[in-house]
Amino acid sequence: MPRTPKAAPPAPSTMKELKDTLWKAADKLRGSMDASQYKDVILGLVFLKYVSDAFDERRAGIRTELAADGYDDDQIAELIDDTDEYTGRGVFWVPANARWGFLAEHAKGGSVDGVDKTIGLLIDEAMDAVMHANPQLSGTLPRIFNRDNVDQRRLGELIDLFNSARFTTQGQGGSDGRRARDLLGEVYEYFLEKFAAAEGKRGGEFYTPAGVVRVLVEMLQPTHGRVYDPACGSGGMFVQAEKFIDAHHGEGSDISVYGQELNERTWRMAKMNLAIHGLSGNLGSRWGDTFARDLHPDLQADFVMANPPFNIKDWARNESDPRWRFGVPPAGNANYAWIQHILSKLAPGGQAGVVMANGSMSSNSGGEGQIRAEIVEADLVSCMVALPTQLFRSTGIPVCVWFFAKDKGKRAGEVLFIDARNLGHMVDRAERALSDEDIARIAGTFHTWRGVESDAAPDEYADEPGFCYSAPLAEIKAADYALTPGRYVGAAEVADDGEPIEEKLARLRSEVEAQFAESARLAEVVREQLGRVYV
Repeated sequence: MPRTPKAAPPAPSTMKELKDTLWKAADKLRGSMDASQYKDVILGLVFLKYVSDAFDERRAGIRTELAADGYDDDQIAELIDDTDEYTGRGVFWVPANARWGFLAEHAKGGSVDGVDKTIGLLIDEAMDAVMHANPQLSGTLPRIFNRDNVDQRRLGELIDLFNSARFTTQGQGGSDGRRARDLLGEVYEYFLEKFAAAEGKRGGEFYTPAGVVRVLVEMLQPTHGRVYDPACGSGGMFVQAEKFIDAHHGEGSDISVYGQELNERTWRMAKMNLAIHGLSGNLGSRWGDTFARDLHPDLQADFVMANPPFNIKDWARNESDPRWRFGVPPAGNANYAWIQHILSKLAPGGQAGVVMANGSMSSNSGGEGQIRAEIVEADLVSCMVALPTQLFRSTGIPVCVWFFAKDKGKRAGEVLFIDARNLGHMVDRAERALSDEDIARIAGTFHTWRGVESDAAPDEYADEPGFCYSAPLAEIKAADYALTPGRYVGAAEVADDGEPIEEKLARLRSEVEAQFAESARLAEVVREQLGRVYV
């Protein structure tokens, strides 16, 4: 009797199911690859799918436009391969052998133009073709798909899965019209997060938790001008800025993106991440050390957002560097080098948000206390936010966010302190996340304090014990320029229950005496039972 074939598993119907399905399929490729190579393989595939989808979308649009203008099929066939029609719209030109349809057709490998080729070799050739056709991508895309430690069968299966997956928001009332390549951007971000979690501490080198990035973006509101990140990782700050602009009905083209990244592989990830979100950014012609060689020496940025590595002990220190306007940072810690580098990049009216280890708010070692005092006296610090623990999987170090402003307006001579350590919720045993409401509360408090209109801001600012406090510079000076929010916001008020203190003390004493008596009774019962056991 023939076996009944197994029913095919249901296709993922929601974006979450789709991302989870793709991750599980991609994870089968891990094999003997190290984590960094595995990451390059998967993210490279997502990028290739993106550029191909964008190309196909534009190609269909050109065909429709030409047909509407009265061109016949022969004329359309002649004009449709004009590269300017693609690159002029911000779409990468994708040669025929790099298009997803071609790769899907040969997902199992085989003969191509009379030559036997693995799917890995075809993907390597596709990456070469895309980089050759688009010089701005030169040296960016991975060419590691045909190596011995890449399982070619599973690679082909992953190509098939990407080819058949529905990149729509099905299951939520049908498609909402968002383009497939926009959703591929979500997949890319999801994979970045998963890789960061899988790599633990090393994952923190390229990924900042989305909630932390959103605190910076929602507070600074970077809707225009030049946006800079001197330690840009995989580009999350820029992507969240673009999302903020989109949510407020702006255009991503209203911002110009500048960044620098030390790690070669991370720099390549950032280039792909920007491209997949439709952002053209200047991340330099190659990766590089921000302290040793600033790739944007003349940049004056309207917004700087950064999560530089904490407490670096070995960094390219030059005592005569003009960036050290407030004092030479110590050789054993680069925290105040990052802060001063960022301050040197602010245009008149510019603002910055920088994630730092909590120690930066009060350290006096190596002259850091004096540097901090000079920065405070220059009235450049606008707000200090203490964040809850466990937001970063990669480190247990408590973190804060420094906010700077060249022009504090009516708040000149003051600093806002926000203690957000009690916010957030645990998503699992190891990681905490900030909710939309948490982020709105932090950002709304800051905007109200500054007098800036905001959807989340209350009508009027007021100090809130245990959460926020606006301190004049004289008070900060009296505290030896320590910037720890808990020092200023005090303790939260406890609601008065209306019970007179004398009555409360008498009641509590009576309850404690009753508990002592009950404890003594239970102890006697236990002794009696033990006596019966040993008789």
